[in-house]
Amino acid sequence: MKQDMIIRVEHLSKLYGMNKNAAVELLEQGEDRESVLKKTGVTAAVWDASFQVRRGEIFAIIGLSGSGKSTIIRCLNMLQRPTSGKIFFENSEIDEFNKKELQEYRRNKIAMVFQNFGLMSHRDVLGNVAYGLEVKGVSRIEREKKAMEMISMVGLEGWEHNSVDSLSGGMRQRVGIARALANEPEVLLMDEPFSALDPLVRRDMQFELLSIQRKLNKTVIFITHDINEAFKLGDTVAIMKSGRIIQIDSPENMSANPADDYVREFINSADKTKILSARHIMEIPTSIVRPQDTPLHAIREMRANSVSTAYVVGDRMELEGILTIDTAIKNRSAKTIEGLYITNLPTTTQDTLISDILPMAAEAKFPIAVLDQDGGLRGIVTKAAVLSSMI
Repeated sequence: MKQDMIIRVEHLSKLYGMNKNAAVELLEQGEDRESVLKKTGVTAAVWDASFQVRRGEIFAIIGLSGSGKSTIIRCLNMLQRPTSGKIFFENSEIDEFNKKELQEYRRNKIAMVFQNFGLMSHRDVLGNVAYGLEVKGVSRIEREKKAMEMISMVGLEGWEHNSVDSLSGGMRQRVGIARALANEPEVLLMDEPFSALDPLVRRDMQFELLSIQRKLNKTVIFITHDINEAFKLGDTVAIMKSGRIIQIDSPENMSANPADDYVREFINSADKTKILSARHIMEIPTSIVRPQDTPLHAIREMRANSVSTAYVVGDRMELEGILTIDTAIKNRSAKTIEGLYITNLPTTTQDTLISDILPMAAEAKFPIAVLDQDGGLRGIVTKAAVLSSMI
C-alpha cells in the first residue's frame, strides 16, 4: 500500500552570503560548513536536505543550536525561501505558489506554533484563539464557537476571558496550540515550543500534544534539541548536524542502528526508558486458560510451564483476568474457573513507553498485561524486564 505523503522535501538548501556559486561547488565536493564559510564567506544554514512526512505522523527534527532545523521549518511555510531544492505540499510545489495561493496555504493548510508563544497581550484567551478565523472573515458567532471548542480541547475552559499575561507559561503555550488548531490546518509546524517551560510543565505539554494529535490525526513537524523529547513524540526522527541531515528513522531503529558516531553519541545521552516501548520488552505468556476450563486443567498448565499464574482469555484472546496457583488448588473440585480469577489487573499497550510503565510496575503484584486496541492479550511485561531496561 502506497503511503500518503503530505510533505515532500527534495535537496533543500539555504545559503546566506554573496559568493553562493563558489560555496555550492565546495559543498558538492564534500567540504564542511565551517570550511566553506572560511573560504567563501557563505553560511550553509541547510545543505541538500531531503525527507518525506506521512499524513498524520509526528516528524521530529533534532539538532544542536545552529544545526539548521529551524531554517528548514521556516522554509516549509515560506517565511524563508530556499536557495535551491523543492518543497511539495500534496504534490504542489509551494515555491511556485502565487501570492494568493501562498496566502491560502498559510491560512488554511499549515500553522506555526512558536517557542515564545506569539500571543497578543491586548486580547484575552478567546480573542487570541479566534484571531486567525477573524482574519479569514469568519463571523464572530462562528469563530468564537470554534475557538471555544479548541480552548476546551487544550484544557483551558473557564479561562477564555482571562488576559494572556495572567497565564503561566504552560497555559500560554496551550493558547498558542489552540489558536493554531482553530484554523483546522493539515500541518502543524512547532519550533521548540516547549523549550522555555520547566520540566514538569514540559512533560504535561508533551502528553497534551500527543493526545491532541491522536484525537485529530494532525500532521506535526516538531523541532527540538532534546533527544528524549524527539524520541517520545516522534513517529519518525531526523537528526541534523551543521546544516545536513545525518539520519532519518524511527526512534527504535535509530537507537538500534545509529548511522555514525555523532548519532550514537546523541542517542547515548538519551534515557532508554523514553525510547523503548512495551513491545520491546514484553514476553508471550506461557500459561493461558479459558473461563470454562477446570481448576485441575489450569493447575496442569501452570505446572507444565513452571509458573504460578495463568492468564484467562476469552474466545478472541480478550483478557479476562489472572488465576493464581493457590486459588486453583483451593478450588480444584470446582467445575470451571469462572469467578475464581482476578479481573482488576494493570494493563498497557504495545506503544506505551517504558518510562510511563515504571510507576505501574512498581505497584503491580503481577506482570502487566499488554493489550491491543480490541482488548486482546498480546503479551506481558514483568517488573524484572522493566527494571533491566533501565541499565
